[in-house]
Amino acid sequence: MIPMKLDENVNYIVSGQERSGTSMLMQILHGGSIPTAFDDLRPADDHNIKGYYELEGGKIINKLINNEFPISKYKGYFIKITAYGLKFLPPGEYKIIYSERNIEETLDSIEKMIRKKDLNREETKSNIIKLNNLIKNEIKVRTDIHVLFVNYNNILERPKDNIKKILNFLNLPEDNLQKMIDTVDLKIYHNTRTNA
Repeated sequence: MIPMKLDENVNYIVSGQERSGTSMLMQILHGGSIPTAFDDLRPADDHNIKGYYELEGGKIINKLINNEFPISKYKGYFIKITAYGLKFLPPGEYKIIYSERNIEETLDSIEKMIRKKDLNREETKSNIIKLNNLIKNEIKVRTDIHVLFVNYNNILERPKDNIKKILNFLNLPEDNLQKMIDTVDLKIYHNTRTNA
């Protein structure tokens, strides 16, 4: 395995809505020896059996809102920040890989995680779509953000093609491509909508 190196002047972020495949993206990057930063405050569970790959138990957003998260400390490393947190990124230089997923699968996954049926599913769906579009529009117009949009379902269907796009976005060689592909474990892919 050849260690990769990212630009130490850039903050790298994996983002997307909840249950959109952000943990899988972090696993792929970590599997390719691309610098990633995470801790073990939120342990693996039935919903993410390989782990969440988060910092501070996923509580970064509150610290970003209060301007208390030391984001410059993580330049040259990928960290995971869910989509809403991107609204509060201070000016800087960012490369973001933003994951999207079939919305019905996302809703299925949320229901499974909370262990009950969402009686307001259509409202939840509408809110997720609105927030997703809002965040995407906001990051697209920021001149200090470069973003690659990826799709969870497409990665699972064509991991090689999609991981090559990620490496190209990061200006990295394909030395560890196969290791990254090997982290995509279809056996743990939950809540599939095969006709989506």
